[in-house]
Amino acid sequence: MIITCLAVAALISILATVGIVVALVAPSLEFFTEISPREFFTTTTWTPLFTPSAFGVLPLIVGTLSTTLWACVICLPLGLGTAIYLSEYARPRVRAAVKPTLEVLAGIPTVVLGYFALTFLTPLLRSLGWQVEIFNAFSAGIIIGILLLPTVASLSEDAMKAVPSSLREGSFGLGANRFQVATRVVVPAAVSGIAASFVLAISRAIGETTIVLIAAGQLPRMSLHPGDSVQTMTAFIAGTGAGDVPVGSIEYKTIFAVGITLFVITLVLNVFAIRMVRRFREVYE
Repeated sequence: MIITCLAVAALISILATVGIVVALVAPSLEFFTEISPREFFTTTTWTPLFTPSAFGVLPLIVGTLSTTLWACVICLPLGLGTAIYLSEYARPRVRAAVKPTLEVLAGIPTVVLGYFALTFLTPLLRSLGWQVEIFNAFSAGIIIGILLLPTVASLSEDAMKAVPSSLREGSFGLGANRFQVATRVVVPAAVSGIAASFVLAISRAIGETTIVLIAAGQLPRMSLHPGDSVQTMTAFIAGTGAGDVPVGSIEYKTIFAVGITLFVITLVLNVFAIRMVRRFREVYE
């Protein structure tokens, strides 16, 4: 009975994924019968809702990469540093207090974080003399990084705790200090789990919607400057899907074309992550 329930749960997950793909593919194919893939993936002007229309998705991809980059600058090193502290330095009482606090941070609604970026972080940056636009990639990316920091920290710390104590004890016996054990023994031994947490965080940053919709803006442009307003793929999907675009029109189909592009990017990233995790995975008895 238990095995049957688990099998049904796995089947539901597979069917949900297949359903998402089917829902995206059919309208996307209709879109690409009207707009050539070459124009979609190589041109740099994105104005599908205006006249004359242009359907170059590169500005949305660049905007997505920009916010993801700044999110990774925050969540990857700080998350890994937090994981090392919790796993190798923190006392049990401190760990028991810090880890739930991080998990509470991950539960803050993204709409709250989006308005925090817009109404607090951006004015703060401008008051410090950095002339960023009201809507900008940097503020959105930083807040996404803060949102994802608990994900990296928690998963990486779990991977480090799974490293056998015998490796630590052997290193201490050879004269290594705690920092050397943490960075040269524990982290390399847990690299597969750490890499998995990194890829999960990057995928989550690419797919974040509310924060970028509120704080990054809706101006598609080919710019990696952190102070510029940009539009990401998810922000376009959310903004256009909530508008008055006629169903069945070419403008409506762009939502699915951008969605399938986002799906493929995330899929490639996850396939790469699975291969890397399998390659560097270490099994201990």
